[in-house]
Amino acid sequence: MPTNPADISTDIKEALECLEKGGIILYPTDTIWGIGCDARNSKAVERIYKLKQRADNKSMLVLVNNERALENIVPEIPDIAWQLLEAAVNPLTVIYDNAVGVAKELLGEDGSLGIRITHERFSNELCKRLRAPLVSTSANISGCPSPASFKEIAPEILNGVDYVVKFGQNDVSQKKPSNIIKLGAGGQIKIIR
Repeated sequence: MPTNPADISTDIKEALECLEKGGIILYPTDTIWGIGCDARNSKAVERIYKLKQRADNKSMLVLVNNERALENIVPEIPDIAWQLLEAAVNPLTVIYDNAVGVAKELLGEDGSLGIRITHERFSNELCKRLRAPLVSTSANISGCPSPASFKEIAPEILNGVDYVVKFGQNDVSQKKPSNIIKLGAGGQIKIIR
């Protein structure tokens, strides 16, 4: 596992190069390990669906590195969203209506998109350098348990991505998926997870 900033920078650089070429990566997030790609790249998004053996009508979420990046995807963010994000103790994915600027394959049937602002070191820096939202879906075959650590990731996932991030592989702390809340018209809140 990279331990100094130079090692982490090299890992971020290699992951970024892969993403910019339309590749898919396996990387640590603020929750569990994720499979990701540039959220604007439809072909890469489709490859993730195929790798996960996931129905393409099940949307995937994206990560951004800050509030400004969130505002680039969701032109009208309800006030309640800011309150929820500020109050959240654990990582929180919010599903917003009318998302823009991402591959259509990521959107729910109603045009909604799950977005999480990541504060984890690696994924935050990667989003910042990509200058785009980063797909983040659990590193498992659809229907199988989500891996709580790197060592639990199935070989078919490891072999199916274009780049496996080194940073965080030795972290054995048990991680959980984020909480998910869907915001509806008129400030309606629905707790998904």
